[in-house]
Amino acid sequence: MTLAPARCLLFPWLLLAGTGTVQAGPGQWAFRVFLDDKPIGTHLFTLQGPEAQRELRSEASFTVKVLGLTLYRYEHLALERWQGDCLVSLEARTNDDGVRKTVQAWVEGSTLTVVAGGTRNQLGGCVTTFAYWNPAILAADRLLNAQTGRLEKVRIESQGRDWVLNAQGQASQASRYRIVGPEEPITLWYDEANRWVGLESQVGSGRRLTYRLD
Repeated sequence: MTLAPARCLLFPWLLLAGTGTVQAGPGQWAFRVFLDDKPIGTHLFTLQGPEAQRELRSEASFTVKVLGLTLYRYEHLALERWQGDCLVSLEARTNDDGVRKTVQAWVEGSTLTVVAGGTRNQLGGCVTTFAYWNPAILAADRLLNAQTGRLEKVRIESQGRDWVLNAQGQASQASRYRIVGPEEPITLWYDEANRWVGLESQVGSGRRLTYRLD
């Protein structure tokens, strides 16, 4: 994801309407998204199926406005299928302020074929995306970017206990982690039940993008 006027990659996988509240149900993570504490959109993750064969749908829509004028739009829709903690297929579409991208991936034998940007790559082993909803990624040293199709080397650091805000401004304690490796580090929070409850990263010109659980 990028934010105009500075075009810099934010994260891997980001079509909901407006910036209203989205209610989460079982197997869902509904986030309101803020840019420098101003609401700009929503991101909903819906997980279905048994652990051995799960399906994750990721839908996001961001709109940045100044004085009523739209400066930037971002939409992303991804469908991921998993066997355990390993990705077996991916279909992702992104509209990054008019720049459209698609990524497809599927398992062939012992490899994951990834097609993106006119290129095809074969990835061996158990591949995972930036699947923040799955705490198993905290042990990963490489993650697949569902927006670009690139496999990125990462280092994930535990940063102890911290406070995290939800969309209503209420604070709770959580465990904090930092993903180093993408262009901008990504901070994640998980609650006592190891459920993902927050995200923060930097975007163009040092602005702060935050996910707060609804």
